[in-house]
Amino acid sequence: MQEPDREIESIEEFDQVVARGTLAGFRVQSVDLTSRTAALLSTDTSEAVFLGCPMESEAAAKVRAGSALVFPPVPDLPFDPYRGTLYSPAQLFEGLTEHGYERTPDALAYAWFQRTKTDGDIFSSMLRSIHDDAISDALDEFLVGTRVVGVMGGHALERGSDGFAGAAHLGRALARTGLTVATGGGPGAMEAANLGAYAAPHEDAMLDEALELLGKTPSFRPSIGAWAEAAFAVRERWPDGGASVGIPTWFYGHEPPSAFASHIAKYFANATREDGLLARSTAGVVFLPGAAGTVQEIFDNATPNYYESRGEPTPMVLVDRDHWTRRLPTWPLLEALAEGRSMKARIALVDSVDEAPEALLSLLG
Repeated sequence: MQEPDREIESIEEFDQVVARGTLAGFRVQSVDLTSRTAALLSTDTSEAVFLGCPMESEAAAKVRAGSALVFPPVPDLPFDPYRGTLYSPAQLFEGLTEHGYERTPDALAYAWFQRTKTDGDIFSSMLRSIHDDAISDALDEFLVGTRVVGVMGGHALERGSDGFAGAAHLGRALARTGLTVATGGGPGAMEAANLGAYAAPHEDAMLDEALELLGKTPSFRPSIGAWAEAAFAVRERWPDGGASVGIPTWFYGHEPPSAFASHIAKYFANATREDGLLARSTAGVVFLPGAAGTVQEIFDNATPNYYESRGEPTPMVLVDRDHWTRRLPTWPLLEALAEGRSMKARIALVDSVDEAPEALLSLLG
């Protein structure tokens, strides 16, 4: 596996490495090198790999001749398949105010995906795979040294509801324990948990005021633009929010990403996204009330805990006893699976979101 310090993801990192005398063996991701021709011509680039880096033809010819691999930028794509970092909300929603959501990079990437996902073109599928692998690499780099707690829940939960407020208070409580909150990165309970993490460094009153403001635009339907602009208005009024991760997918492209996640790992492949989110939730997962998608996530998480395929089982906290025992009786099956196995000591069912942080921490030990 390539060591993280062999990857160059900015022009500043490029200049620092060149100053040390060699680019040999480095991987350079999506760095515009058109102004660094002299450095490329005078520096050893043997066995280096350049992924989507614009450069002058003279420099490109030199590095290829010196046994480097050059993967050129792909023109007319609404996304960068070689990107070296996670997305920010501002990047995905760029141009929202001026041109509307339909012209943002997020919407354009979804439109491209809709055009190409079933056309059988191996080039399109390769680009999606390269992009998703680059995102996974960036996500792992960002999460180094963190303890991640996943928060799962339904996308239909509206701003202004008690459930949305509860999920936001949960996200804030978890973030204030020092955990990194990670969600599916979409609307509803996911947005609420990211909002809570964003609110963590602020005074308590900030979250209540933000919830009131957001409640005026309760859903991303009928207007994603209005929904997103309300979130950015909150961010502008209360800048410097806490960090959290959103991991959405263009597979559900009609669901916009949360503007409250500081770092967004957006994927084309939903299976890669779901498994990656759960696998990276090293401090456990809190499951809020949801429907089929949340039920699937519960058992996607339970399976490796049952077989211990990822090592020691991680905590699972289900919130809302009535929901998980009567409406969608998932808890009895989870209990039956856990019986006689080490995961039994890592599952809990609580009545409300207020109980979830303490339950999670007790399972972590």
